[in-house]
Amino acid sequence: MSESAKFVTGSTLRHVIVMSATGSVGLMAVFLVDALNLFYISLLGQEELAAAIGYAGTLLFFTISISIGLSIAGTAITSRALGAGDRARARQLAGASLFYSALIMIATVVIAFPMLDSLVAFMGARGSTARLTVEFMQIVLPSLPVLGIGMVMSGLLRAVGDAKRAMYVTLVAGAATAILDPIFIFALDLGIHGAAISTVLSRFALIIVGFYGLHRVHNILALPSARVIAQTVRPFSYVAFPAVLTQLATPVGNGYVTVEIAGYGDAAVAGWAVVGRLIPVAFGALFAMSGAVGPILGQNYGARRFDRLRSTMRNSFLIIAIYTLVVWLLLALGRNVVAGIFGIEGEARELVIFFCLYVSLSFLFNGMLFVANAAFNNLGFPLLSTLFNWGRSTLGVIPFVWLGSHYFGAVGVLAGYGLGAVFFGTAAAIVCLRVIDRIALNPPSEPPEDAGIQLPPAANSPFTSGKGAV
Repeated sequence: MSESAKFVTGSTLRHVIVMSATGSVGLMAVFLVDALNLFYISLLGQEELAAAIGYAGTLLFFTISISIGLSIAGTAITSRALGAGDRARARQLAGASLFYSALIMIATVVIAFPMLDSLVAFMGARGSTARLTVEFMQIVLPSLPVLGIGMVMSGLLRAVGDAKRAMYVTLVAGAATAILDPIFIFALDLGIHGAAISTVLSRFALIIVGFYGLHRVHNILALPSARVIAQTVRPFSYVAFPAVLTQLATPVGNGYVTVEIAGYGDAAVAGWAVVGRLIPVAFGALFAMSGAVGPILGQNYGARRFDRLRSTMRNSFLIIAIYTLVVWLLLALGRNVVAGIFGIEGEARELVIFFCLYVSLSFLFNGMLFVANAAFNNLGFPLLSTLFNWGRSTLGVIPFVWLGSHYFGAVGVLAGYGLGAVFFGTAAAIVCLRVIDRIALNPPSEPPEDAGIQLPPAANSPFTSGKGAV
């Protein structure tokens, strides 16, 4: 297989379409796990179970966001090394990225597990709903390191341009959930606890498929030495910490929405839970574009093909506009079908229909924000992505949601949630294009966060022998 950087030649439009299409399928599979859990649990006909899945989903969104942030860092530093033609360094950076990701996810579990009761209570869950939420999270949370490693592996496959296998990593996990959920929830009569168990088991599929693609197919993984691990702290953390903070902003904003919705009762929370599952499934392509565009920008940045950066972003914004308008139209026309799938009635149904008709269109601007953040992370400006995403999730959520709730109730909460995206998405897109123009006019030297890394040749890797790849 060719070791050249795949994205430094050819049509940037084609690269964006292929990477986004495959990435969206893979990422939707991750969120489809939650959607399937909610669907199967809804068949049990107990509103508190659906509400518990809704609260748990908000907490799981935090953990998935951390995983995505870490995968962004691994993808950025590895793709830049590949673009610069330094495959030996890329292999070591890939291995070190997995090491740091596992370490951070383990620390997250250790910190979060004792706080589950407090976190669930803070979101507004009470009584049996709170108890069920905590029990679900106690089963799922310890598997967070498995999820983190799997997500980073998927990102590394995108870094080498293997969109298909990156998709398979998460697609197989989604398929496993689809099979295991009915078995554990209904056949074994474990209910919400069965949904948690199937979620944990499905996450191991991420690692199995990811390791095969990275090690056996691409030979892009090297077991890093202690020296390499120490030297990679700077380049990884330079992107990882702002990227994680950026990703955490979205669930913080969603958490505030959940708190406001909780004031209107379990029916409203159940409706918000359906919306929370519908968003990543319907707009998975937009979420995936941040991961899809990153490797394209990273490789061209490393190869110093700055002329291709603007065309990549221009094509990305075009795809976002077309995709969002099509999905909005489908949701608006099929709003009653969508609400009917989850068997919800009353206020819960009203919220879902309102989202399909109006709020879903705001994802045109959310998509612009996602892609602009990807550019900031991969072009050496990760703090800008942090600034814009936190701005969107605080100033772009709290005042709008509060006002909407005050004047229009639960429906107003959703309206406020969508309105804030218009301002921050537009601003992020404008700043992104200006940053790219600045890079083109004043080409930078090698990214400062990569400076000083002296990595051993690939032949010294424990994953290789003197006769080549194992």
